[in-house]
Amino acid sequence: MFKRKSAPKIRLLFVDENNDLQSNIAEYFVKEMYGDLYEVSSAGPKSDCVDCELISVMYQLGYDIRSYTSMDFGHEDLPKGFDYVIFLEKSTYDRVKDDIPFKAPQILHDFGRKENFEKATDDVELYECIKQLVENVGEWCKSTFADPEALKTMVV
Repeated sequence: MFKRKSAPKIRLLFVDENNDLQSNIAEYFVKEMYGDLYEVSSAGPKSDCVDCELISVMYQLGYDIRSYTSMDFGHEDLPKGFDYVIFLEKSTYDRVKDDIPFKAPQILHDFGRKENFEKATDDVELYECIKQLVENVGEWCKSTFADPEALKTMVV
């Protein structure tokens, strides 16, 4: 009996400024939906901690990212090579696209920044803002990563 070799997984890096919000959401959803197709990581030019409100909202929605950590581009646990680097904040892309230490095709899909939540005047509104972001990123991941060949058409 012969064992068929499977194709190597496509290596993705999701990027936001501090690896604390959108990149963690995208990492989670692509791993959950398409873990058989992709090897997924997330990082940023800086690291912080994964947003506490994000962890709480995602947990309330049934998505557990409590074990996720924030990594910068130099973190020792971050793989050294990727097939695609996917920026989820235009401002971060504009600032670091030419200096990123990973030489791979780049994709940009702007979900805004945490500052977009400043319109929230209380915890309920903040929850709704984060929930909407989680839903938006989840839907984008579902449609974008279903066909790995389509990624080639998204390169900026």
